[in-house]
Amino acid sequence: MNLKLILGSAALALGSAAAFAGEGAVADQYKWLTFMVFGGIIGLTMYITYWASKRVHSTSEFYAAGRSISGVQNGWAIAGDYLSAASFLGIAGLISLYGYDGFMYSVGFLVAYITVLLVIAEPCRNIGKYTLGDILAFRNHPKASKTIAAVSTITVSIFYLTAQMVGGGVLVKTLIGIDYEVSVMVVGVLMLAYVVFGGMVATTWVQIVKAILLVTASLILVFLVWAPYGFSLPGFLDSVIHNEGVQKQVAKVIGTAAANMTPEELGQRFLDPGLFLKNPIDQISLGMALVLGTAGLPHILMRFFTVPNAKEARKSVVWAMGIIGGFYVLTLFLGMGAAIKVGPASIAALDKGGNMAAPILAQYLGGGADSMLGNLFLAFVAAVAFATIVAVVAGLVLASASAMAHDIYVGVIRGDHASPDEQVKAARVSSVIVGVVAIVIGIAAKGQNVAHLVGMAFAVAASGNLPAVLLTLYWKKCNTGGVVLGMLVGSFSAIALVMISPNMTYPKKVIADAKVVLEGAPAKDAVAAKASEGFLCELFATCQNAEPAKPAVDAKAPVSEKLAKLQASLPTLTDPAALAKAGKDAAKMEKDIKKAQDDLRMMEGQTTSLAGLEKPFFRLKNPGLLSIPLGFLMVILGSLLFRDKRSEEMWDELYVRQNTGIHAEGASAH
Repeated sequence: MNLKLILGSAALALGSAAAFAGEGAVADQYKWLTFMVFGGIIGLTMYITYWASKRVHSTSEFYAAGRSISGVQNGWAIAGDYLSAASFLGIAGLISLYGYDGFMYSVGFLVAYITVLLVIAEPCRNIGKYTLGDILAFRNHPKASKTIAAVSTITVSIFYLTAQMVGGGVLVKTLIGIDYEVSVMVVGVLMLAYVVFGGMVATTWVQIVKAILLVTASLILVFLVWAPYGFSLPGFLDSVIHNEGVQKQVAKVIGTAAANMTPEELGQRFLDPGLFLKNPIDQISLGMALVLGTAGLPHILMRFFTVPNAKEARKSVVWAMGIIGGFYVLTLFLGMGAAIKVGPASIAALDKGGNMAAPILAQYLGGGADSMLGNLFLAFVAAVAFATIVAVVAGLVLASASAMAHDIYVGVIRGDHASPDEQVKAARVSSVIVGVVAIVIGIAAKGQNVAHLVGMAFAVAASGNLPAVLLTLYWKKCNTGGVVLGMLVGSFSAIALVMISPNMTYPKKVIADAKVVLEGAPAKDAVAAKASEGFLCELFATCQNAEPAKPAVDAKAPVSEKLAKLQASLPTLTDPAALAKAGKDAAKMEKDIKKAQDDLRMMEGQTTSLAGLEKPFFRLKNPGLLSIPLGFLMVILGSLLFRDKRSEEMWDELYVRQNTGIHAEGASAH
């Protein structure tokens, strides 16, 4: 029965995707190639799920893969769980558009694992059983600890899930033209198959396979990008500095300041900080959330319960750091390789955030959009990115389902007296509930800016989860009152600060920006744009072969008028390069007009954000700088204000167990 259901899930996903395929980055004549590669990878993961389904019979096997995963295997699985689409697509895209600043995200994500290795991995493995709630319940009040931990786990997972589901829908739609709603449902169906039938066993091995594919794809791309420079880093970076497309991108970002810089100085600026992360305080806040948030992510903490002992837990973190660190080094070459091979302008034209940089780089390296090999490379990278999203979503759903079934249903409602079969059934039902909710939220969030949700998930994990876990493990006076107060205030403050930050959508600003596009920029902006355009033309000699369009377009005219005149001028252009450039300009302008019109319709009648503000009240994009210290402070104050005899009595046993691992299998019996 399981085999039929699993194969049915795969067939439904592939059939739906093929039926709704439309326009995308892949040409129609090569769509079959894309679906063949997608089908191969999905088929492999479905076979793993079928194999795993025959091994999942007990609660331990569903939640923790029977604690049978080795340190090396778990290291690869952690890498597969951690390296999301944001790592593969987002960071490479940021580097391709902003250079050095994009690479700082790689550094932040990698350094985060030092915290995990030194203070979290071994103790959590020794005192926990399946979930974050088990860790906190060891010495604190079980029902209160598991309840607050479950709420936090579901909150963090929903934030992360929404961003992944929306990212998956946008990715597949952009690359192969499948409708957004269908793309989200395909991700959901596959993810549910992994979790419901295979539990942690299937999720682990899918993550391992996905990590291997991701690293393999990245190594192939980096080899092809770097080989022409003799694998010399100075030679590669020198080519970045002297690349005309990179220099134009820097000039565009810094504006009129570029007028006083030579082309080489502009290229060098790409390798310096400050193009994207311009506020040092915001950088510190973001860094704190990334570095400390990883140690509080529930789906990452769950991975340490799959290994047989603390030694393997430590080994798994070391392997994960090596794999993740190596991958993040590769993102430097992926991003900058895309910048010099494809060009920042072309990357931004396809996706303004640069998220398609790696897939389009693969297509270019294979021979371009009209070649079989180019589209094969693109299909492979797209399929790996898709598998990345599904694997990460599966881990998040499993974490949420574990919180609902193990912590709330079994721990709180049934008082830890549910039978093994009942626990597994509850876990599978919870997985379906979370999966359906994720699909619904993903579809409902279509067109919304959800990029801040990943940062919010890290901020909540760092502000609510980490203080509670860390002080439970290392502070004798920590108790239930402190844990509950710290997780509530830390998490709520992180969410509240994001709600009043620049991350939210402010209708008045959106409307003003749309009107600038449709009605023409103010005079001073028009003058600056004209000066910048003239400077770039002279600096890079981009206009020397082009016949200027006549009549000249007024810089302050509405964009719709500019578009009409630009399109009318196309037949008068004789130079092929000028004709191609004018055609691209017309297409981009038409796209900008449509977006502005859509924004005006969407914001019609609205004046305030979701939080009721006309403009941001909190100026930082990430709340970590305030919410993380507040979370620690609340745990300390709550522990000092409330007495908990059980927390004090269990300290000695916790101290011995977290450091020695003695009787670790019975940790949750308390």
